[in-house]
Amino acid sequence: MSKSIAVSEFVRRSVALTALLGASVAVMGAQTSTATSPAVVATPQFSSSVSTDDAATPAADATTTAPNMQLASNALHLNLFGNAMQYGGRQSYGRPRYRGSNTNADGSPKWDFYVGAGAAIPVSTTSTNNTLSWGFQGGGGRMFNRHVGVNLEFGFDNFGLTAYTISDYLYVNTGSTDNSSYDIQGNMHVWNFSVQPIYKIEGSSGLGGFVTGGAGFYHKVTNFTAPTEACSIYYGCYTENEAFDHYSSNAPGFDIGGGLTYKMSRFSNQQLYVDARYVYMANQYRAGATDSNYTTYTGYNYYPANSLHTTYIPVKFGLRF
Repeated sequence: MSKSIAVSEFVRRSVALTALLGASVAVMGAQTSTATSPAVVATPQFSSSVSTDDAATPAADATTTAPNMQLASNALHLNLFGNAMQYGGRQSYGRPRYRGSNTNADGSPKWDFYVGAGAAIPVSTTSTNNTLSWGFQGGGGRMFNRHVGVNLEFGFDNFGLTAYTISDYLYVNTGSTDNSSYDIQGNMHVWNFSVQPIYKIEGSSGLGGFVTGGAGFYHKVTNFTAPTEACSIYYGCYTENEAFDHYSSNAPGFDIGGGLTYKMSRFSNQQLYVDARYVYMANQYRAGATDSNYTTYTGYNYYPANSLHTTYIPVKFGLRF
């Protein structure tokens, strides 16, 4: 009886030892498959159908699926990381460029507008007959990029008349230079429409500049005025200067110059500017009464100086936007 018990105990221990050895071999086999699987992962094979062999060996599929899932997870992580670097995260940005219907490819505005006022300074022979006064300008046009553009401009410049001009005009009309009984005064103005190509220069700290020059149609008028009594039902009778004689001249004109700009904000396009140019109006001279022929002159041009070439320098301060 004791002998059979001893045999049973031996068998039971042998089965337990065999099961333990089998489990150890299975674990070592799984580790070996995992160690050798990178070669398979490096060159994964995909098939549009599942074979019976694959279905019959689920352990092999489970072994190779885990590294594939890890590879896909790494690829997804890298992709998300790349997207984060492209659209977010800690990046350094340069100057923003907004592209729309009102901007060029380089981000600059397509349109240029400006308005300004200032002084009108006669030079050369024009200063003999006219005095410094005032003027204004306004224009706008197309910018093809941040540097090159072209504008259409309107300008108006007003001038006074020198004492020499008044006395000379009085002399050829009356033979006298005494203006005390006439009190003749006058003014001259020039208005123009012109095409103005422009080249802009960008500086630092909001400072910049531009060079411009163009050509167009110029109209020049000189008016002689004298005090005239006028009456109104609202203000009664009063004296005002009224033009009694005027002369006009039409001619092509040219200008060249430039200026400085100051950008009011780094986030806007508004700029303060100063603009100075040299203007030449190519008037055609028309003969008339002069000091030497006033007694024999029979025409009506008592101020031929209005048809002389006109040169002046307009200096304007204003806003570009």
